[in-house]
Amino acid sequence: MRKFARLVLWTLVFTILPAVGFAAEEAAAGSGSLGAGLAMGMAALGCGIGQGLTAGNTTAGIARNPVAAGAMNVPFILGMALIESIALLSFVTAFLLMG
Repeated sequence: MRKFARLVLWTLVFTILPAVGFAAEEAAAGSGSLGAGLAMGMAALGCGIGQGLTAGNTTAGIARNPVAAGAMNVPFILGMALIESIALLSFVTAFLLMG
C-alpha cells in the first residue's frame, strides 16, 4: 500500500506542477486546453486505478471461490461499464472546455 500511495503522490505531483507553471500563460491566451487536458488526465488516472482495483478484486474473489464466478461476472461487467462511462463523460467535458 505504501508503494501505491507513493506512486499516486508522484503522479499527481508531476501532473499538477506543470499545470500550475503554465496556468498564467494559458489564462493570458484565453485557451481552455489546459483545463481540458487536466480533466482528461485526472479522469483517466482515476478510472484506470478503479478498473485495476475492480479487476484485481474480482480475480481474487474468483480464485478463492471458483463456484461464485458466475455470480461475480454480471456485477463485474456492470462496474467496469460504469467506470468507463466516467472516462467517456470526462472526454466529452474536455471537448466542451476546449470549445
